[in-house]
Amino acid sequence: MSSPLRPNMSAANRGRPAAGGGRKRGRDADDDIPSSNAPPSSPPASSPPVFPRGDDIDEDDNLDPEDLIQDIDDADEMAEDDAGIDLFGDNFDRDYERREEQGYVGADIDDDEDYDQMDPAARRALEARLNRRDRELARERKMPNAFLPDEEEDVMDLTRQPRRRRHRFDEDQDDIDMHEDIMNEELSLEALADVKASSLTDWVSQPAVHKTIAREFKAFLTEYTDASGTSVYGVRIRTLGEVNAESLEVDWEHLSESKPTLAYFLVNVPTEVLPIFDAVALEVALYHYPDYERIHFELHVRITNLPVSYTLRQLRQSHLNCLLRVSGVVTRRTGVFPQLRYVKFDCTKCGITLGPFPQDSNAEVKLSFCQNCQSRGPFTLNSEKTVYRNYQKLTLQESPGTVPAGRLPRHREVILLWDLIDSAKPGEEVEITGVYRNNYDAQLNNKNGFPVFATILEANHVVKSHDQLAGFRLTEEDEREIRALSKDPKIVDKIISSIAPSIYGHNDIKTAVALSLFGGVSKEAQGKHSIRGDINILLLGDPGTAKSQVLKYIENTARRAVFATGQGASAVGLTASVRRDPLTSEWTLEGGALVLADKGTCLIDEFDKMNDQDRTSIHEAMEQQTISISKAGIVTTLQARCAVIAAANPIGGRYNATVPFSQNVELTEPILSRFDILCVVRDTVDPAEDERLANFVVNSHGRAHPVMSSSLGAQTQTTAANDSQMDVDGDESQTSGRPKTEIPQELLRKYILYAREHCRPKLYQIDQDKIARLFADMRRESLATGAYPITVRHLESILRISESFAKMRLSEYCNAVDIDRAIAVAVDSFVGSQKVSCKKALARAFAKYTLSRPGAVRNRGGRSRRDEVSVGA
Repeated sequence: MSSPLRPNMSAANRGRPAAGGGRKRGRDADDDIPSSNAPPSSPPASSPPVFPRGDDIDEDDNLDPEDLIQDIDDADEMAEDDAGIDLFGDNFDRDYERREEQGYVGADIDDDEDYDQMDPAARRALEARLNRRDRELARERKMPNAFLPDEEEDVMDLTRQPRRRRHRFDEDQDDIDMHEDIMNEELSLEALADVKASSLTDWVSQPAVHKTIAREFKAFLTEYTDASGTSVYGVRIRTLGEVNAESLEVDWEHLSESKPTLAYFLVNVPTEVLPIFDAVALEVALYHYPDYERIHFELHVRITNLPVSYTLRQLRQSHLNCLLRVSGVVTRRTGVFPQLRYVKFDCTKCGITLGPFPQDSNAEVKLSFCQNCQSRGPFTLNSEKTVYRNYQKLTLQESPGTVPAGRLPRHREVILLWDLIDSAKPGEEVEITGVYRNNYDAQLNNKNGFPVFATILEANHVVKSHDQLAGFRLTEEDEREIRALSKDPKIVDKIISSIAPSIYGHNDIKTAVALSLFGGVSKEAQGKHSIRGDINILLLGDPGTAKSQVLKYIENTARRAVFATGQGASAVGLTASVRRDPLTSEWTLEGGALVLADKGTCLIDEFDKMNDQDRTSIHEAMEQQTISISKAGIVTTLQARCAVIAAANPIGGRYNATVPFSQNVELTEPILSRFDILCVVRDTVDPAEDERLANFVVNSHGRAHPVMSSSLGAQTQTTAANDSQMDVDGDESQTSGRPKTEIPQELLRKYILYAREHCRPKLYQIDQDKIARLFADMRRESLATGAYPITVRHLESILRISESFAKMRLSEYCNAVDIDRAIAVAVDSFVGSQKVSCKKALARAFAKYTLSRPGAVRNRGGRSRRDEVSVGA
């Protein structure tokens, strides 16, 4: 009797190949134990059909060769039926004969006999026999088949297939999942640097490399710290959320120092790496601000401080698709247009919406057929479901200083996207970090007669060259240092002495410049009347008295400064101009120097060289701080909230002290009344002063020489310090209250920025009677001496100056000392502009207002200042 576990190999059971791989698992003792509730007549659950063997062998070691041959013949029969049941074979009609209640009679199965339930020992013996059979077949499968004919190489020998086990399919699926996991597994940083692809683009595009780059950049944003141990980009991300910014600036040197592999990938394949950085930056920002996607659904990483800067003349084909930094001057700017970001199309035949399709900056998305109806269109753009982004184009031209002699300047087109829109204006010198790409240009191809690609620069970061503090930010350490510095009782004198330290003397000019840099507090009176808080200064003096040098120092120190000259500046150059756009042929408005300096400082040199019509145009800008335009159908008002610091030369080139101030300069009274402080500098001959000045200039040149040795430099600096100390001891005008230490220029910039942003002093319990008496006395003396008239604007100037002194101390209130300092500055400005015949008398008359101030200068009205500038110091 055959085994009850073997069903008959009938035609109905054929055509089912025994699937499975080459791996086998030994059957355990407890596998497939039948339930005790099964009827004894039914056989227990078994494996798929197996090859027949004789059941008269109880031992596994002795197998009958005839039974083995019979099993192989049965396997051959199964292999023949692999493609299905052969319904048209020999004697196929037997399968369709009617059988009247006849039980199925098999060669080895007797339906009339009952089988006893197998005990575990018998089952283990049977399983051992099956395992032995599988091992025999496996040994036969190892025979080489290399000499088979070519047409039979792809034929699978089903006789060598092992039994299909129930757990086999699950194991194969696990292997597939494991293989996918290995392919998507993140790499180590060392393995990331080992490029295993034909190009960096293919390597970065792999899923494992993509995940590794994202992991490493996330670690960089969260773990990079500065020298003090403070998280650099954690602070920037928090600040980004406070101002709702869309860009996160990342220093390339920081990335190169921490993750050099990422920095290398970023420069060479920025198109693939930058989107990864953007996604990681947004993910990190969502940790701090979970609802940040409601404000900006994308966050952009801006790369700053690339080590190498190119000119437009140096760009070659090797730079294509690389990240680089170029500099130049913006010559033209288009308007802001919507650009397609993700495009959706409607099929006009079936009406289905296709997409979204990402729109590249250079190539237009075109559909060839509809995925629904397989038609070739036409397709219409679905403007409602299409996603747009802002788009603007600039024309960047080489800076005049970088063009070789005898060559014409070259230019490139620059594309601005997202929040970089309107980040630069025509005429501004900028540094642009971006991706150098090629762009198809049909007009250029027709012109040359062969395929030529035009090149563009897709900007990633834009910074203005003249605005050194454009990306300037204060850290918590800077704020602590600034607050500690403000507690110094002589902080005001330190700030004044730190203004233009390379210029000898000029204490009154340095005081006026410091007051203008800090500024007062702007106010909104009843009826929406605005009162300016900026302090305007006019520097008038003889040639060679460092007026222009002072303006250059302010340009490098102020938060935002625009420099212009009266000789080359016109009315539209200072205020605003209307011009026709060359692309759209529409009239556009371009702001002048005063508009560009909004919330900053406008510096005008050679102010006396301007004609009267041009000077009249800035009346409104100096007092109301607005510019009204009504040209070419454009009626608007521009903001010009800036301080004006102007330098002028007197009539005839030299200042004449025997005539009033108004007769020494070609400026009208409306212009003069808008200046808060007038500084008059005369160049007189004084042997002692000339000797001190000469020593100061010589020492400054020695310290600034580029090839001076270190030992000579130290010796020169020591000598210069001793000479300067001797000069200070001998110069009465600079000894009173002058500190021995100066504030570094970088710290002074941060101090001014912090004071302007965080400090708004209030006038509290001031001596109003003293200010009223001073104003009345100044108006009376002005009328008697015939000098420039004193108006209410000068009274407001005293209040603005006192607020500026309070800002220097980072105080919330103006005290009596600030009022006394402001009165002293106003009196010095008024007395210094008088003619020599009445200057001493006025100085004695106003001495009661100035003697009580800290650091009062003796003999202010009777002594002229003879000062000079140290060039290159």
